[in-house]
Amino acid sequence: MIKLRIVLDTNVIVAGVSSNQGASYQLLKEIPGQSFIMLVSVPLFVEYEATLKRQEICKAHGLPHHDVDILLQVWAKVCKPVSLHFLWRPQLRDPGDEMVLETAINGGAHALVTFNTTDFRQACPRFGVDLWTPATLLGRLRRRT
Repeated sequence: MIKLRIVLDTNVIVAGVSSNQGASYQLLKEIPGQSFIMLVSVPLFVEYEATLKRQEICKAHGLPHHDVDILLQVWAKVCKPVSLHFLWRPQLRDPGDEMVLETAINGGAHALVTFNTTDFRQACPRFGVDLWTPATLLGRLRRRT
């Protein structure tokens, strides 16, 4: 069976780290076991780090920066790096979301996983990338086992 190639939007990462409830948290627990292939580009991974270390986000998840670094190191070992050979801008209303879409396109992702489906809804189908919520991905992973 082919493993799903997935790009996780930063909002999924923040939700999963901030609460041990819900689909986002369950997905983050799956990353080290490689239930799916998590695709990341350098700009996206840097955004994960910068966002998780923002003061207001740190208050939400309660992790010191050192623990965030350890978490990112674990993910870096199992994620598949994606080089951004082609930039497809502009495709989205929010320029900050462009790197998420570009990682999915350049990485040959099956799906982009986000809570922000409205902003990606028109662009993803143009590039053959499915758009899923964390609950959708979790459901698909459970059906595969």
